[in-house]
Amino acid sequence: MDHIFTINKKLSKSVDPNKHLAFNKLEKSTICSVSSTNVVAFSTECNIDEVNSLFWSSNVYVCDLNSPWQVHKILSNPSPVSVLQWDFTGDLLLVADENGSIKIYKAKEHILNDWTLVLQTVLEGEHILAAAFFHSGKKICLNSEKKDSSLYIEKFHHVKFACSVKQFGGRPASGALLLTTTGMLCSILLPQSTSQVPMVISTESLAPTRIFVKAADICYGKNGHFLLAVSNGDLSMPIQCYKVSVRKVEDKCVITSQSLLSFFLFEAPKEALMEQVAKEKNCHISHIKWIMREDADSVVVAASSDKTSCLQVWELREKALPVHKSLGKSETPQFFNTVLWQYQCHFQYNSKVTSLATSKLSLLNNVSSGYVVATFSDNSIHCLYRDTLKHLVSTTLNICPRYSDEPLARYPKTSIKISNIDMSWLGNILLVIDSDDSLHMFKLPPQIDSSTPLSVPYCTTILEYCMMSGFDWLDLLLVLRPGMLDALCDRLTESFNRQPASVQQFFYVQYLCMKISLCRLSIQGQTKANDLTQFLMLHSISTAFKSLLRPSEMSSHDKSPADSLANVIAEGQTDVDKVLMHLEAKEFTVEPSTLQSLQQLIQWVADLALNLLVKLPDSRPIMGKPYELLRDVKALNMLREMLVLIRIWGLLRPACLPVFIKSDGSLDVLALLFRLLSRLVQNVNEPDDSLIGKFF
Repeated sequence: MDHIFTINKKLSKSVDPNKHLAFNKLEKSTICSVSSTNVVAFSTECNIDEVNSLFWSSNVYVCDLNSPWQVHKILSNPSPVSVLQWDFTGDLLLVADENGSIKIYKAKEHILNDWTLVLQTVLEGEHILAAAFFHSGKKICLNSEKKDSSLYIEKFHHVKFACSVKQFGGRPASGALLLTTTGMLCSILLPQSTSQVPMVISTESLAPTRIFVKAADICYGKNGHFLLAVSNGDLSMPIQCYKVSVRKVEDKCVITSQSLLSFFLFEAPKEALMEQVAKEKNCHISHIKWIMREDADSVVVAASSDKTSCLQVWELREKALPVHKSLGKSETPQFFNTVLWQYQCHFQYNSKVTSLATSKLSLLNNVSSGYVVATFSDNSIHCLYRDTLKHLVSTTLNICPRYSDEPLARYPKTSIKISNIDMSWLGNILLVIDSDDSLHMFKLPPQIDSSTPLSVPYCTTILEYCMMSGFDWLDLLLVLRPGMLDALCDRLTESFNRQPASVQQFFYVQYLCMKISLCRLSIQGQTKANDLTQFLMLHSISTAFKSLLRPSEMSSHDKSPADSLANVIAEGQTDVDKVLMHLEAKEFTVEPSTLQSLQQLIQWVADLALNLLVKLPDSRPIMGKPYELLRDVKALNMLREMLVLIRIWGLLRPACLPVFIKSDGSLDVLALLFRLLSRLVQNVNEPDDSLIGKFF
């Protein structure tokens, strides 16, 4: 468990020691949450931009793990923030506090420093304890039987999983379910962008009567319901489980709560040592977490006091109970199958539990792959196998208070503790926030095979999973070893090239982004990353330009205008004006106002063509497999297609043409660029000297 980085708040040039002591006497409750796009939301109880502020406030900030030093503030809240929850796409952030305020934010056009308030409501006097967004019904897992297959459609499969709330036509609804400390359930149905119906809010009691809840967690059931595990903190009381369903009926939401089996921690065997833990003063149940976020059948419970703590894992198992022969239909022994909570394992430590985290995703369906990470009051972090709670790896967060300008003797001795932790969605990194509002990041062992270090096949599988599911792969990049980058990039390329043409076309942009991110991590790969970035931009512009083309009514609909252009380009014609003679003019006609708005992109394409030809004299064929844009026939033909389109559109709207600085006013630059690129395509590995001489 290697330490990756630490981000501290700004230090004041003049700090009052007495004020510092007063703030540290307060019990801080800072929390953090990582989204599927690897954006971190965290709360603080001071303004990290104004460290000398005399006013208390609970603030929520966000930052990207790729640049965690760039922190952006979302809001200042008058009450302590108790819940930070992202949705599955990482677009919506739910912020709830101890006074019942509920706010859902969304980044405006994916800009992290600009957030808009989507929804706001208040449950007066309610302390919100837990929340979960509605499940969309989409779940992709690695097929364990065909995990060595080269085809993505066989290697990964969509698991049957129902969405939480269905709308008209079976479409998944967007919203959230919340739980308060008084046992109140609240469902919020977000309004649709195309509908005038406002948000729908409904409340219901979790139990037949309202109960006090101190620790709780929510997970998703495969039939569209929610599973809730709650406790009032008393060791003598059971851990209660509930099945909650939310249905949309006309313009209302109906919440149904059903009590499930419960269990007592004291039902565990003697080796769990619960009797010794219970004897400690102020011992209580502090944390509850489902082992998996989706379709979980196990739960981990933390009971702790000031001096000791115990983690227990309980699992729902089917058990055959004997039926008395007087109740049976025959004299032979009969059994009745039922489901019971059964104790699995435990972990004990001589310190108080401060936070608990479990894996968010299960890469292998119905196979436990992941960890339970627990932090304690001595600032130790323990990574445990989630099935056995056996110790895997541990570390200690060593934190020293940072002061400035004043001698240390003037400051009171303060202890900084871990407040909250959260794991990334792929489970490769652990984020820690302490009571001094500092963020720390640690590396975790691989999720599937923790017995060996990160391997190239494992990392390739994770990248392919991100490609199929849409999750961000930054947390994997943060834990890669430099020596495996080239091998990983080559293996990903070989795997992608084995896919059918339709699959390659669909995931091509995502694949290019992955290759660019891998090349940027390598010192030798900066040139390759630059060429791939230019090709990605060229591919995007080509897609945008071709989407403007519409077939005419008189032409054949067997081929689109883009296909006709590609066929003419493939013939190897070097004169751009002769290419135009083989094309139908009506198919490439675009509104002049639209063409003018494309002038900047047209200029970029022309500049790229000039840049490539300028590099040609200094470019030499390189042994091996390095990528060069100058040697990519596909990219050069794509560039030739764009020059033909620019030539046609320049006849319709001359103002959209690219601007060149020419020594000879009569020089036709577009025609020259097309002719030179056409000759280069014929032999990209060894261009003749006459080609270079004609340009210079």
